[in-house]
Formats: sequence, C-alpha cells, structure tokens
Amino acid sequence: MYDENLFNERLAKLRTSKGVSARNMSLSIGQSANYINKIENKKAFPKMQNFFYICEYLGITPKEFFDDEIKFPAIYSELFGNLKELDEEQITNINNIVKGLLKK
Repeated sequence: MYDENLFNERLAKLRTSKGVSARNMSLSIGQSANYINKIENKKAFPKMQNFFYICEYLGITPKEFFDDEIKFPAIYSELFGNLKELDEEQITNINNIVKGLLKK
C-alpha cells in the first residue's frame, strides 16, 4: 500500500527531475502560482481531476506516479513506447545492451 505522506515527496522528485519550478508547473496546469508548492509542503492535496492534470504535465500515468521504484517514469514511458515500434532483433540487441550496463 502506498503511504499517502509520500505523495508530496514523489511529486517534488518528479517535478525537479523534469527541471521545472513549482510555480511554472502550477500555472501550466491552470492553478494558482503556489498550488504545487502547497501540495509539496503538505498544506493541500489535489482533487482527482487536478491529479490527472499533474500526471499529464509530467508525461506519466497515475500508476507510474505511485510506483516509486521507477525513478524516471517519463523516460520509461517514452522508452517503452519506442520499443513497441522495434522488431524482435532490435529489442534483443537493446536488452543485451541493458544487461551489459547492469553488470558494471
């Protein structure tokens, strides 16, 4: 089960990995300038619709938001989308590269 107290930390981590300020993110999703800051500081919690806007802005699914084992969900999402376009040989080659990187 996901610890609701970690929501704000996950949001902050995902936002900073995207390289955007809390203010810019707030304004980009149609909220007041301090909206994301309030969430990250545990002074507010987003409504469900706003949570979906947050995920859309971050380029991730709600599932990816809550999966804190995935460090860079937007990159994973893009990667998996790209993998769908490859043939078996290309995917095998990429998998071998990943295996080689993991050995180091």
